Amino acid sequence: MEQAPHILVVDDDTGIRDLLSEYLGQQGYRVDTAGDGKEMDERLARVRPALVVMDLMLPGDDGLALTRRIKSTLGCPVIMLSARGEDIDRIVGLEVGADDYLPKPFNPRELLARIRAVLRRGSEPNAHGGGDTPRTSRFGEFELDLAAQRLTRGDEEIPLTHAEFALLQVFVEHPNRALSRDQIMDWLKGYERDPFDRSIDVRVTRLRRKIEADPANPVFIRTVWGQGYLFNPKGK
Repeated sequence: MEQAPHILVVDDDTGIRDLLSEYLGQQGYRVDTAGDGKEMDERLARVRPALVVMDLMLPGDDGLALTRRIKSTLGCPVIMLSARGEDIDRIVGLEVGADDYLPKPFNPRELLARIRAVLRRGSEPNAHGGGDTPRTSRFGEFELDLAAQRLTRGDEEIPLTHAEFALLQVFVEHPNRALSRDQIMDWLKGYERDPFDRSIDVRVTRLRRKIEADPANPVFIRTVWGQGYLFNPKGK
């Protein structure tokens, strides 16, 4: 029998840890909690979570530093929480690799929906473009393996976060056409719809740094002013 996904909640608020431990446990998840970076490291020494719910404001190392550490070691998805809820916090959180962002106070049901969406993106590599999309796609010197969720260039593997992989998959499955931010949001699933949300731009910037020889003059992911972004697999 397949085990339920393991969720690690890192928050210095005991009430939130207890609430999420009970609520997510009732939804079938296995839950561990930690109040700071030290406790997080102790939990990670014995379990490998499927997803981490990370508070931004923590004693000692803050949530940004801990998210950066998780992404560089485990690579598992991270949903960031913040009581401040300012746009700059969300952008910086996404810059360091967070897969989603939820301001406090929040409804536990909304967090549950986002957890399910992020985990679904990781377990359904062929969800965006229907059943006809090849399991492996090539562009330039790169090869994207949708089944293994791996991006390689020759023998080198290019590390991607879950959010970056999902975005690249959207582009690969819809080449040579301008995609608006709303369209991309729809295909990615799980993100709040905000006409002023620039999180897609942040993700594009991060992805360009990994696949473009000159991110300031991209050849694969091009900006189409007034429309959105266009993926050109030939890179010409």
